[in-house]
Amino acid sequence: MSEKFTVARLTKENEHFEILVKPQKALDYRNDKISGITDVLAAEIIFSDANKGTKVSEEAMRKAFGTTDPLKIADTILKKGTLQLTTEQRRKMIEDKRRQIIDFIARQAVDPKTNLPHPPMRIENAMEQIRYPIDPYKPVEEQAKEIVKLLRPILPLKIEQITVAVKIPAQYSARAYGSVKTLGTIKREEWRGDGSWYGELELPAGSYASLLNKLGDVTKGSGEAKIIS
Repeated sequence: MSEKFTVARLTKENEHFEILVKPQKALDYRNDKISGITDVLAAEIIFSDANKGTKVSEEAMRKAFGTTDPLKIADTILKKGTLQLTTEQRRKMIEDKRRQIIDFIARQAVDPKTNLPHPPMRIENAMEQIRYPIDPYKPVEEQAKEIVKLLRPILPLKIEQITVAVKIPAQYSARAYGSVKTLGTIKREEWRGDGSWYGELELPAGSYASLLNKLGDVTKGSGEAKIIS
């Protein structure tokens, strides 16, 4: 199959269903960036083997999908099936996932000697040494945890959760609350009579510096944060 068109496929009721699609538009549709499925399809045909041009019977379509409408079936295939990627798409997805993993490790893990996060570049350089095969479809957190185990012999890493007590003055409480809560899990909170906010957040130790920076920015330095456990 040339990279001008590619295949999306789904197996259902022991039958193979395939559609011929435009690579980038298919990926955009799958990621909800576009909604017009007719722009995605090279042909409004459901195949059992797109490379051979073998069509699926209406009976098989009706049994598996409850319809013979090729657009409805194509929508299901694109959203629930597998999409064959072009070389360039796969390269870009792997690079994007690699960056997400590096960012995750930088936020979640710390150097056990200093309890400070490693710079992303240091993590990236260490990852090059272990040559971990990034999977563009596998969740970031799952791969990051596997990578941390492999990195430990060459880069000291510790994933640790901490609890931080945060105080936000009344004049900044509404705005700052929305920013701060995105950095961790609120375990306890209290809106006080003077309009100020107190909360206890659980977050990765590597995110503590980000919390301090964000809190300082949105409260003009008047917010308080202290590690309590």
